Amino acid sequence: MKISGDFYGLPTRSLENRWLRLEYLAEAGPRLVRLFVTGSDKNLLAETPENFWETAHGRFNIRGGHRLWHAPETMARTYMPDNDGLTVTDVPGGVRLTAPQEPETGIRKSITVTLRDDAPGLVLKHTLLNNGVWPVELAPWAITQMRLGGTAVLPQQVGALDADGLLPNRQLTLWPYTQLADPRLHLIDDFVLVGPAVLAEPVKIGTFNRQGWLAYCLDDVLFVKRFDVLDGRVHPDFGCNAEIYANNQCLELESLGPLTIVQPGQSVSHRETWELHHPIKPSYTPTDIRDLIARFLGD
Repeated sequence: MKISGDFYGLPTRSLENRWLRLEYLAEAGPRLVRLFVTGSDKNLLAETPENFWETAHGRFNIRGGHRLWHAPETMARTYMPDNDGLTVTDVPGGVRLTAPQEPETGIRKSITVTLRDDAPGLVLKHTLLNNGVWPVELAPWAITQMRLGGTAVLPQQVGALDADGLLPNRQLTLWPYTQLADPRLHLIDDFVLVGPAVLAEPVKIGTFNRQGWLAYCLDDVLFVKRFDVLDGRVHPDFGCNAEIYANNQCLELESLGPLTIVQPGQSVSHRETWELHHPIKPSYTPTDIRDLIARFLGD
């Protein structure tokens, strides 16, 4: 069922079932801006309507919620305004949100959203279509901004990857502004935790995530996003397919596809599945998180 709404002056519509309600912008984006567990009025996604960046292409409004970018991140092509021109198309069980072609890059973004009918979750297909006249190398980059106050979980490889156990089995990618002493970072053998402290200074960490999931514990909800692991392919940011970013506005769960040369007229897609596990005990010690992972993710 679709319901008309409003997100700080921008019209929205909703998809809902007996477990959740998802609200998306009807004319801008593609952007998913609100996600509720049924019976709750607390948006799991961050709302940052006052934040924007002035760019060479015009004002880029951050807004919050979920968006699709293409990596690697550069000032020349990343911050393309998406304030109007969206096309909304009904599909079985959901909608397809398609942006106009970016004039500077020739790329056209779309997100297809379908709700699961058997569990509290949904499926997102992120697509980048090259409508330009030359090949473009890029990677789909799905960014979910979560409301602050919770703890993010970035799983780590445990155990050897080679028969002799002599080769490295994991790496962490750090950004120039990331401080290892940041109180939001908690490095544990089987996962990295980010949060719940709130600081204005940004922090970001990434890795090649062989488990294929990221999680966020907020209030009494465990939010999980899963994605395909394409080992052996080249990924952006020193080989990252999963990244977590935080500041004093939001915490981002980011998944990335491999770098791909997309020919004119061709496209590349990146799939995520979202899960909501509710209610959980709102205590996020490493022991509690291990129990949640074992219970809901089977790891």
